[in-house]
Amino acid sequence: MSDLTKLTLAGARDALKKKEFTSVELTKAYLDAVEGAKALNAYVTVTADKALDMAKASDAKLAKGEGGTLEGLPLGIKDLFATKDVLTTACSHILDGFKPPYESKVTSNLWRDGAVMLGKLNNDEFAMGSSNETSFYGPVVNPWRRKGDTTKIVPGGSSGGSSAAVAARLCLAATATDTGGSIRQPAAFTGTVGIKPTYGRCSRWGIVAFASSLDQAGPIARDVRDAAIMLRSMAGYDENDSTSVDRPVPDYEAALGKGVKGLRVGIPKEYRVDGMPAEIDALWTRGIEWLKAAGAEIVDVSLPHTKYALPTYYIVAPAECSSNLARYDGVRYGLRVEGKDITDMYEKTRAAGFGTEVRRRVLIGTYVLSAGYYDAYYLKAQQVRTLIARDFTEAYRSCDVLLTPTAPSAAFGIGEKTADPLSMYLNDVFTVTVNLAGLPGISVPAGLSSEGLPLGLQLIGKTFDEETLLRTAYALEEAAQFNAEPAAWWRA
Repeated sequence: MSDLTKLTLAGARDALKKKEFTSVELTKAYLDAVEGAKALNAYVTVTADKALDMAKASDAKLAKGEGGTLEGLPLGIKDLFATKDVLTTACSHILDGFKPPYESKVTSNLWRDGAVMLGKLNNDEFAMGSSNETSFYGPVVNPWRRKGDTTKIVPGGSSGGSSAAVAARLCLAATATDTGGSIRQPAAFTGTVGIKPTYGRCSRWGIVAFASSLDQAGPIARDVRDAAIMLRSMAGYDENDSTSVDRPVPDYEAALGKGVKGLRVGIPKEYRVDGMPAEIDALWTRGIEWLKAAGAEIVDVSLPHTKYALPTYYIVAPAECSSNLARYDGVRYGLRVEGKDITDMYEKTRAAGFGTEVRRRVLIGTYVLSAGYYDAYYLKAQQVRTLIARDFTEAYRSCDVLLTPTAPSAAFGIGEKTADPLSMYLNDVFTVTVNLAGLPGISVPAGLSSEGLPLGLQLIGKTFDEETLLRTAYALEEAAQFNAEPAAWWRA
């Protein structure tokens, strides 16, 4: 095999079982790729020695005909997941030097199934961002470029390190988290597949919290099959997480290939927003035609409260962020900036430790939770959130899955939107409703923009119906036949 990093996760899994190469050989190929791709800034910590030790252990199991479903497969881990004795900072200065004495449930599940950890992936600070420009370690660079243009573009956020690493072949697949679109939007920007499962499907234990009622872990992978394989390992009940749901984890890979004949696909009219680029609308129309040709029935549906989703999200998420980030005070772990008394120390530590976007959201969240504003903002937002969830319940009376665009545009240049937070927040216009309602959603690469950048289509499923979501995504993937790759300019 000339380049082991070109294999999909499923392809590498099958080849390892056939002993066509070893996990050590595969892992070394990825470590070499990571070393040669520093220009992308996708990894913040590389765990080369640990990866090779894990690979050797996997090879010993495979030699005996043993091993788990991910045995010997090298993965990247978003820096939001606690990894025992390995630096975990959420890409924030305030968590400098923090090495957890415990492992997140999701990564524990991956190691249980034999996966190999290559290292920790860059993300927006505390997962707050839509472009991966807020990280303390600097922005991640999308491996894709506009046609005839060397401008560095964003990989989406907050899971930009995960999406860039998968797109640039720096890992077989990666863990990610999604609070308002942070798996699906970066997947759309990089030509990868990202699935945000139903809230409660994957444990949040050991994942650095942003907004606890919205955060959900999921994978970013090269294709739908790889995403299905990853999700099966990541998912599962966890008694340490009170929001984890105790129900069996299906074999998601087995659900693929069943087709969509007779399936009802809903098209929400409210997602045709003003100012949407013609190429996004055209891609959506092509997606509808692809699924119709595959045998699905197309149904028009209405989600009337969609227009309130962004303002609702940007009240609920900052409110929960304000509460969750109160724990970072310089007393127990991470950064400490000494002051003349404890209050001064708190203030100086938090001022120095948090970046601009995190401070902005903490301030907004503290404001909407404050006396006199709680009822007017936070309580009202929670009431609207209930209405948004009810819209989906009504829509699913007439359809099985929804089809929408993933993002309102292709990826944009680094620095192009940082001065305009509202413009940046609009990147989440098609994705936040899914988190507010706790539903599963997936982004599938479906075409290229006029500038040669990837564009994605989003499917939204019913609660805990990831099987239908994935088989519809597989049919969409088969029809789209997206096989474009970024030119490897970063290796030059």
